[in-house]
Amino acid sequence: MAFSKTNRSHTLKGLFIVALFAYGAYFLSELSFFKHLAISPLVIGIALGMVYANTFRATFPKEWEGGILFSAKTLLRLGIVLYGFRITFMQIQSVGLSGFVSSLMIVVLTFLIGYAIGVKVLKLDPEIALLTSAGSAICGAAAVLATEGVLKNESYKSAVAVGTVVLFGTLSMFLYPIVYQLGWIPLGLGDEGLYVGATLHEVAQVVGAGSAISEEVANNAVIVKMIRVMLLVPFLVILGYIVTRFKSGNAHEKQMVIPWFAIFFIGVAGFNSFHFLPSSAIDGINIVDTFILTMAMTALGMETSFSKFKGVGGKAMLLALILFVWLIVGGFFIVKGCSFYM
Repeated sequence: MAFSKTNRSHTLKGLFIVALFAYGAYFLSELSFFKHLAISPLVIGIALGMVYANTFRATFPKEWEGGILFSAKTLLRLGIVLYGFRITFMQIQSVGLSGFVSSLMIVVLTFLIGYAIGVKVLKLDPEIALLTSAGSAICGAAAVLATEGVLKNESYKSAVAVGTVVLFGTLSMFLYPIVYQLGWIPLGLGDEGLYVGATLHEVAQVVGAGSAISEEVANNAVIVKMIRVMLLVPFLVILGYIVTRFKSGNAHEKQMVIPWFAIFFIGVAGFNSFHFLPSSAIDGINIVDTFILTMAMTALGMETSFSKFKGVGGKAMLLALILFVWLIVGGFFIVKGCSFYM
């Protein structure tokens, strides 16, 4: 346990290192150069974290990693829950039917395309194909780990899937704002938020990419992304049923993994819709939340060591690349079509 009596001091030191880097990212984001480019502290944080991961991380005690992992997982979920104070049900309603249908179509099609290409064309191990497809379709590494809870597969298969998701998801987070600023994506801010939320892998990457474009894009993107995250629950139920029914020797009870932070996010947004708190209090919560999310992004960067990708299988990487291209191109036409017809 990260905060057990034995590990508490090490975890706190790890948290301090993450907070120090996050503060640096926050400071840099206030400089005119980064403000002019509209680069958020979240993006700077993950970049600083990646520098740390691939340079002098080995100089810090391994025991401090508990603080980094706590930031990347627990603080990320807390930050997303608090992000609900930036959202109201009126805004959720504003993404409308198009936001829900876009999310549903992308989740279903991405998973089916990934599994079909992975198994039938690339002759990839079915479990690796399932894990990689789930990570790309729903919510990145969290979906991979949740799917592992159903498949009960060997850990190295999950590591391969997570590696591909982190690589292409991180690339997307930096690519989307640049491409949008260049005017290569013919979408308004509202639809761009749908596009970012419906096609990026991780929740944190959605927050980072959306924030780098505008607050409106970030808000819409998070709403749509949380719809995708909540689709993880029915996905796991269906997958668990299929695995239990058709996979030999795997009839034992499956443990359901529910993304509670997505449920709490909706609850906080509902609370915020009634405007119980004064605007000054909401502003203060949002400042704290931005720093928490910056810490989470920094920690994710600190876990992104290039050496982790050396053992990723070529076929799994190719499948992830195909899904990466599909999400960019296919996702654009799905969002565009749903926005036009709905």
